[in-house]
Amino acid sequence: MAERPLLQVESLSKRFAVAGRRGALLHAVDDVSLSIAPGEALGLVGESGCGKSTLVRLLARLLDPSEGRIVFDGEDLAAIPARGFARRPERAVIQMVFQDPTDSLNPRFSARDTIREPCLLLAGMDRAAADARVDEVAQQVGLPAELLSRFPHQLSGGQKARVGIARALAVRPRLLILDEPTAALDVSVQAVVLQLLDRLRRELGLSTLFVSHDLNVVRLLTDRVAVMYLGKIVEMGPSAEVFRAPQHPYTRALVSAIPGQGPRIRLEGEISSPIDPPREVCRFQSRCPSAQDRCLREAPVLPAGRHGAACHFAGLPEQPVRLERTAA
Repeated sequence: MAERPLLQVESLSKRFAVAGRRGALLHAVDDVSLSIAPGEALGLVGESGCGKSTLVRLLARLLDPSEGRIVFDGEDLAAIPARGFARRPERAVIQMVFQDPTDSLNPRFSARDTIREPCLLLAGMDRAAADARVDEVAQQVGLPAELLSRFPHQLSGGQKARVGIARALAVRPRLLILDEPTAALDVSVQAVVLQLLDRLRRELGLSTLFVSHDLNVVRLLTDRVAVMYLGKIVEMGPSAEVFRAPQHPYTRALVSAIPGQGPRIRLEGEISSPIDPPREVCRFQSRCPSAQDRCLREAPVLPAGRHGAACHFAGLPEQPVRLERTAA
């Protein structure tokens, strides 16, 4: 019998009202379903504006969904309002490492204060127990004890990143959401922090959702990958398979940008609008090198299974174009 997923996302959507356009809705996340198994690392990739950040904020329960379920270990967390979720014990089991460690740290808190705060607020520890946990987790992330009394402006970028990781781990989460965790760091520091995160995930048995624009990192550090385009998951499967043999034309274009992956596929055409998108059209057709008439009549569906793509011609060689592309 297959192990129950730790996180099961079912038909999740988030729509925002468009300022100045009465009744218009921006579909930031549209009918997304995915799962993360205990101890699994799932990568999430896609261009800026595709909905990754909104999806992450929904899963971290910082935003309320418009529709859908977020089932964590059997409990639907989407039924708990985001404002109330911040004060519940469940908050501790889902933690997040943010993109910019400088912006995510309180400048008035020392490193010790920062790591200790969730222990006091979420784990119900007294001060002595919280301080002991700070010392323990600082050692886990390689943060020297003498740095715990320092404030963010006294720390290097790599040290601030370790403080952010330690803060997330302090309450012993079961799911760690990593939102571009090294994007703000110097290249020389990125590899060290990424190796640290990978080691901690394996040692602690954490499930992780790894969001990144760096496809090489996602390929190396994740078990499976989900590719997002205009609010939808268009391809999902084992990382090694998706990067070796991408099935969706959009994924092929992304993978072609990795050095050594062959000729670069440059997408042309306009990106379709996420505002009130038509339901019967493939959202990628306006940029797709393989678009057919069917793509304007029928929206493709992401199939269930180990590896699949939401494309009518998934895995097939590029087809000659038989339509006049339009920005739907």
